[in-house]
Amino acid sequence: MIPSSAPPPHPFFMGGGAAARFCLYHAPAGECRGSWLYVHPFAEEMNKSRRMAALQARLLADHGFAVLQLDLYGCGDSAGDFGDARWSIWQEDLDRGAHWLRRNADSAPGLWGLRLGALLAATHPSCRPAALLLWQPVLTGAQHLQQFLRLKVAGQALAAPLDQRNSAALRRELLEGSALEVAGYSLAPELAAAMEQANLASRVPQCRVHWFECSELTPASSRAIEQWRGAGANIHTHAVESQPFWATQEITESQALLRATLDACLSPHHA
Repeated sequence: MIPSSAPPPHPFFMGGGAAARFCLYHAPAGECRGSWLYVHPFAEEMNKSRRMAALQARLLADHGFAVLQLDLYGCGDSAGDFGDARWSIWQEDLDRGAHWLRRNADSAPGLWGLRLGALLAATHPSCRPAALLLWQPVLTGAQHLQQFLRLKVAGQALAAPLDQRNSAALRRELLEGSALEVAGYSLAPELAAAMEQANLASRVPQCRVHWFECSELTPASSRAIEQWRGAGANIHTHAVESQPFWATQEITESQALLRATLDACLSPHHA
């Protein structure tokens, strides 16, 4: 591993009590050329991708970018339980993180999101990022919710074979106001309802976008990108050979994605 030229990451809590959010700040090596706020993915995908997020943050810091990793409310080491998490609270967390970077890094931050974090970042109604960096973005919260509920359906088949509820039935329970336990995570109906409404196509970004996907763009992603471009968005797409590290059984890395992301941030398209 190449020794880092940036200061060591600085862990701290932003706020206290119920407002406490665990943060890891990667100060830039030398003069700051920009900043990024990392928005992590949903549930277990967050844990599977921690190493890649840390490696990318370190690499960006080594090349002069300030990076703030922030655990959203109810996630990781921040205050609150996952069952109390709400989409609107997570949006407020992005505002707090972006404000902190503006004040401490003296830079208008971009938002760097992975999976559901990319959807949260790209559809935030009030945050005005300097740029968007999207890693394998989730296109609709409804589809992501359905995939998440399938974990419970699979668990039921093994643990309670007489419980025949499918993902559609579980979804109805949630939307009717019942919380569900899925793969060790308590999912509140309010969060599920907000995820149902989240759609990447609903908001055309007013900033530069770097969109990364593993191996190749899916047809659904290509349609979403063309829709954004048709509305005037400035998008650069990158298909990188990489395993889906947020979902693999073992913790994995993708040096190709790390390098391609750094190159995109250093490119003339990303001033």
